[in-house]
Amino acid sequence: MDNISPDTINFMKYQGAGNDFVMLDNRTGRYSTLTTDEIAKLCDRRFGIGADGILLLSNEDGFSFRMKYYNSDGSLASFCGNGARCICAFAEEIGVVKKGEKFHFIADDGHHEATCATDWVDLKMIDVVKVEDICGGIFLNTGVPHFVSIVDDIDAVDIMKTAPQIRYDKTSFGEGGTNVNFISIDKDNEISIRTYERGVEGETLACGTGIVASSIAASRRTNKNSFDINAKGGKLKVTFNFDGSKYTHVYLCGPAVKVFEGVWRIK
Repeated sequence: MDNISPDTINFMKYQGAGNDFVMLDNRTGRYSTLTTDEIAKLCDRRFGIGADGILLLSNEDGFSFRMKYYNSDGSLASFCGNGARCICAFAEEIGVVKKGEKFHFIADDGHHEATCATDWVDLKMIDVVKVEDICGGIFLNTGVPHFVSIVDDIDAVDIMKTAPQIRYDKTSFGEGGTNVNFISIDKDNEISIRTYERGVEGETLACGTGIVASSIAASRRTNKNSFDINAKGGKLKVTFNFDGSKYTHVYLCGPAVKVFEGVWRIK
């Protein structure tokens, strides 16, 4: 998309299992000076485009691209699993990578690899080493921190009442708090999930890093290393290896679909 004026942003919008994101091609550095307020306004569902977050695709030596992710409140986050899958699809759309070919990119949480098919992305996540039992649940970092609680009925959870108490528990989870997931596991080992995301400060239709965290948490109960996950926004799949000390070859696989593109006026 050609630039129109310094006061406009050319964007594409993608969604991955209902997690929606604004994609910006920042290979020229044009969007590096966006402010926190501008990002928050861009993500606003009434006064902006509307999104769970914004992703910038930039050049990076030795990689296909660099990914930078901002939450909908304008805060910078180290990673977003569904956002990463969507930026991979965006990279294929604008010709940075090729469909069906494995490629490598860098994010603030480290190096990743991925493969794009039509409206589908297989994404390799970081290895997970530390998994803690805490506060009646499981705490781990899958690019960003996640707390996972296994419950019998996730629909019975009052997530907007319960999750913030955990999310802002600085004593247990530090100054930045944590994302919060509630999951149930059925007899076929399928996972149903609800996630409260920090930065969004509410429940989202899906959360990629939360889905990976929840799959690892579920594996401690089932001894499985492959899960189908039912999020409110759709179905995803997670696979991984466990060698007794760490989780490796962690893959998050699911839909990544272009919704529309357009121009947004900053001022």
